[in-house]
Amino acid sequence: MILNDMGLSEQDYTNFRISVPAEFEAIFSHFYFVRNDTDQPINKTLLPTYQMMLIFSLGEPIFITSNRNTRLQIERCIILGPIKFAFDYLLPVGAEVLVVNFKADAFYRFFGKVSLADKPPVHPDELLGEMCFTDLWFSLKELTLVADKIGRILEFSRPYIKNREPGSDLISDWSNTNCSLNPIKVLAQQTNQTERTIQLKYKKYLGYSAKEVNRYNRFLKAVELVQTLSASSKKIDWHEIVIHCGYYDQSQLIRDFNYYMNISPKLFLKFQQDICHKTPE
Repeated sequence: MILNDMGLSEQDYTNFRISVPAEFEAIFSHFYFVRNDTDQPINKTLLPTYQMMLIFSLGEPIFITSNRNTRLQIERCIILGPIKFAFDYLLPVGAEVLVVNFKADAFYRFFGKVSLADKPPVHPDELLGEMCFTDLWFSLKELTLVADKIGRILEFSRPYIKNREPGSDLISDWSNTNCSLNPIKVLAQQTNQTERTIQLKYKKYLGYSAKEVNRYNRFLKAVELVQTLSASSKKIDWHEIVIHCGYYDQSQLIRDFNYYMNISPKLFLKFQQDICHKTPE
């Protein structure tokens, strides 16, 4: 995650990204830790990532607000994703959060399902039918060092990770590719299967369609360009962004910003210091 916080000292607000050991690189993209020791709540917005997230709230309960304005309190742990729309979250004073970011088909390998996008966020114990994540949460609460918390999560995860099903590696690799080719058609030709079969497998392993992620990649390219131009103090030429990112016209660009973030590109530019932008891996 990339956070830009105005007026908060490093002593009061701690946030950093933790890399993943080589053994788990195919499972997790990274971990993220944040703690609010300031004297005021912190509001942020997370851009869509199309990843599955496991969130541990280890301090004061945190709050998230969906694009439908549904407010949810997280007291222990919860699963979100795939993250297809931006959402707001509130870190109260004393909040401490550890986020586990699943990579590609890893969530399917762990839980055996990813069809959670149209359902309310769930506690991971509901997916496994046992209280193991609740026990994990209690053990994480007892640890002081973030490195020890990460180590505990990795040791906990090892027995649950299943081997990849044949063909899922090809789909996962294509999910991280931003190009003009149609991944469904290419994979169907490579594997001698129908496009419909590949579409179903794509959704099964990743929780979203190739069409969805292609649209998202175009939007993400526009977001990154806006941020780059803004950081350089250059005047934003929206027509240039439309052309560079492959939009038909400016109205299509505006529709995507409204679709993913419920704000216009100009409002995003104005409030981007409050935006949490994590490029998925």
